[in-house]
Amino acid sequence: MSIKSLIISAALISLTACQSTSVPQTQDIELIGTWNIEVVAGKPVIDYSPAQLIFADEGKLTGNNSCNNFFGSYSIDGDNVRLMPAGNTMKACVDALMDQEQRVMSSMPEITNAVLAKGKLLLKDEAGKTQIVLSRQ
Repeated sequence: MSIKSLIISAALISLTACQSTSVPQTQDIELIGTWNIEVVAGKPVIDYSPAQLIFADEGKLTGNNSCNNFFGSYSIDGDNVRLMPAGNTMKACVDALMDQEQRVMSSMPEITNAVLAKGKLLLKDEAGKTQIVLSRQ
């Protein structure tokens, strides 16, 4: 091996050793349990409304969307979260709760990411906009 090849090899190894090898750490978020919805689609929920998400084992999702109960599923991988509502009851409520219910149901399929911040669970869409803010019950 020539001296020139040895110097080039040593330089490449040195450069490689200087590169940062840190991999972003994703923490698994513990979703299991009941979470009260505090904010949905940028609006605080109506006081004393029963809006909540219940994350159960094996990806089962249930809850109350302000007026009706719903069911579906969820998946989580690190901070990537998907909510997949499948159906809900159909009773009528006052207009304000029906409007809030619509925001809850339309926001859930938009969720792609979850972040824990100051004791709140922030469910965000693909653009990084917070769609739902939850607090553990």
